[in-house]
Amino acid sequence: MRAWSLPLGRWFGVHLRIHYFFLLLLIFCVLSTNLSGTASWRGVFLWFLLFGAVLGREAVRALTAAYHGLTVRSILLLPIGGLFSYSSPEMAEQATEGSTQWALTVAGPLSNLAFAALVTALIEGATSQVTIAALPIVTPGHLMRSTVWLNVALAVINCIPAYPLDAGRLMRSGFSRSRGVAQATRAASGMGQMLGIGAVVAGLALLAIPNTRLAASLSPWFIMAGFFVFIGAQLEDQGVLFQSVVETVRMRDVMLTDFDTLSPSDTLSDALYKAIHSLQDDFPVVRGAALVGVVSRQGIIQALRHGGNGYIQAIMSRAFQIAQPDDSLGALIRRIGSGRLSLIPVAESGRIVGIVTWQNLSSSMGLLAEYRRLERVDTES
Repeated sequence: MRAWSLPLGRWFGVHLRIHYFFLLLLIFCVLSTNLSGTASWRGVFLWFLLFGAVLGREAVRALTAAYHGLTVRSILLLPIGGLFSYSSPEMAEQATEGSTQWALTVAGPLSNLAFAALVTALIEGATSQVTIAALPIVTPGHLMRSTVWLNVALAVINCIPAYPLDAGRLMRSGFSRSRGVAQATRAASGMGQMLGIGAVVAGLALLAIPNTRLAASLSPWFIMAGFFVFIGAQLEDQGVLFQSVVETVRMRDVMLTDFDTLSPSDTLSDALYKAIHSLQDDFPVVRGAALVGVVSRQGIIQALRHGGNGYIQAIMSRAFQIAQPDDSLGALIRRIGSGRLSLIPVAESGRIVGIVTWQNLSSSMGLLAEYRRLERVDTES
């Protein structure tokens, strides 16, 4: 979820992120005002109306998930809706089952249609000068009408059985009964990508229809909807692949077993000298066999520059997570959550047997994948 997305903070315990392509859509909205000869601020407001429609529907879906006992960890916002990340694989699997999946599928479109109906009623009751059904239905020149049709469009789009849209998730739920969640998600995301490409092609075909105002107004929205369905399906596919990999990786598979430690009584200058001859950026601090803290190379340097020589005990961090050799990498990532821990000590029977750092994790994962591939080749031969 963090790739190609911008954090919007944590709200009611849920980390909210927005995909960069959603922000790029703001540029399209502003450019559309220049082409239509309207003020640029209207394009900005049109984007905020879409953002509000997406945010509102995802808030309703998050409340629905909470009602069914699911804990949403984070939401990634796309113009077609949001991608949920749950606090555990068990909850993610529960979200695909029976009445829970139906409730999550229906909640989004119903919330959009209800809001569209409310705005329509307000417009009809307040003025007769705004025609709801006039073309173009979504335009920065008529923001009230656009509010109605943006919400209707979100509801209609999410009724298309293309993963990761709401109806596509329901389809994935049906697949999972016979194929399992991981294979079902990959199959559904593949279909979603194909339908996304089809929508883009349909939008381009509409451009070729001469002198048709409806086709001209719908064409860019078909193209954008197809593009974002394709992106969303690809993100879900990558997420499931990542989840399936990290759940099979144990800490003993990727931990460094050749590492240096420091003592709380070590001076900063001695620690820096040891760091010179080590490839580690972070060091566990041990007293006897007990782990008492962690310290970084950068922390040692900064302490020496600003306070002179001292002892490791004064600057070490006591905020750390200890993993067991048989813990899965996925379980560790969930336990850390949004923390920024740079070193994870791995202990067995109270003794440190390895460390995992984000610095070495990517290379270790790549080497592990190659090692497992060679093992499979040897087994098959």
